[in-house]
Amino acid sequence: MTDDSEPPRPDGATDVHVHLMPDRLMRAIRGALNDEAGWEFPHPTDRKSMEAELREHGIDRYCALPYAHKPNIARDLNQWVLDRAADSEMCVPFATVHGDDDVRAVVREAFEAGARGLKFQCPVQELAPDDSRLDPAFELAAEFDRPVLFHAGTAPMFRDSPHVGVDSFRSFLESYPEVRACAAHMGTFETEEFIETTRNHDNAFLDTCFAMSTAVGDYVDFDPKSIDDSVFEELAGQVMYGSDYPNMPHPYRAEYEGLLERDLSEEAFEALFSGAAERFLGER
Repeated sequence: MTDDSEPPRPDGATDVHVHLMPDRLMRAIRGALNDEAGWEFPHPTDRKSMEAELREHGIDRYCALPYAHKPNIARDLNQWVLDRAADSEMCVPFATVHGDDDVRAVVREAFEAGARGLKFQCPVQELAPDDSRLDPAFELAAEFDRPVLFHAGTAPMFRDSPHVGVDSFRSFLESYPEVRACAAHMGTFETEEFIETTRNHDNAFLDTCFAMSTAVGDYVDFDPKSIDDSVFEELAGQVMYGSDYPNMPHPYRAEYEGLLERDLSEEAFEALFSGAAERFLGER
């Protein structure tokens, strides 16, 4: 924590859910979110400015999560992220692939170049976690001991998507028990079901991204207080701090201030802000 004259913030934290992407792609993503939900985004998108703001909030490192919304862009996108990570002391680069790509070749190339995991934005990429087209990617994740982070829930605007839901996430966990997998956004809006699934699978993780923000109620119908403190204690080591930065329409502080106000043990706080991420990344 900082001194008493400053608002509390994490210290030495890992943010597992950050988007670092080329300007054209970032503008398209923000434009789509603005069209769908009317959100505006006050945060910078260039790496140096992003990292300066993250440091101001006690973040020591972050996972950079790309995703390919169409075929034949993942290879270049992955390399772009890897190149930026090479010049950064904070960036943990992830990779992605589209189901209609040469999945095995794209993912192997990314892992061999240093990608630390895979990211799938399931409803946007139209790929469920148990889509058989991704089996080569998941086989390589097991071979290279790399985790996978899925947007597998229905929030914020994907209730009608056939590519999300706890059933397909659970199917992945059972098909690949040796691969660590995270459901972003605490699995909203099926939060209870995703929490129960995480209880029952050692390879399952959740991140707090957006769902646990003190601002979330301004944008979607979800109350972070519906998740009891006991969840963070019971699942310490499986729930990770994430933010969705910089594609968030609220101040960064809103992502962690409510979490810091919770009545958690030191062990649960440590796991939430750093230890669970280390376990997810295969570092402990």
